[in-house]
Amino acid sequence: MYAVIKTGGKQYKVAPGEKLKIEQIPADVGAQVNFDQVLMVGDGDAVKVGTPIVAGASVQATVVAQGRGEKVKIFKMRRRKHYQKRQGHRQNYTEVRIDGISG
Repeated sequence: MYAVIKTGGKQYKVAPGEKLKIEQIPADVGAQVNFDQVLMVGDGDAVKVGTPIVAGASVQATVVAQGRGEKVKIFKMRRRKHYQKRQGHRQNYTEVRIDGISG
């Protein structure tokens, strides 16, 4: 069984037992979270596609960790103009473990 959920402006294909890193959500480590924006649920040959979400479907998950991703270096330069700009960014994330899919 698998589902496609929407969180943080992105879509993820998830299955029970998987761990994935999503955009940061305000939840403590060990807390249960419920994703109710389920776009599709598949179980073998039976597939339910929502318009845009599947009514009554939800995905239960447990927060495993909160963290920050790898540093991304941004370097901008205009040739012959003596312009250089260096910048770094580390995106916050929440790691969750998918416990179950209902619907």
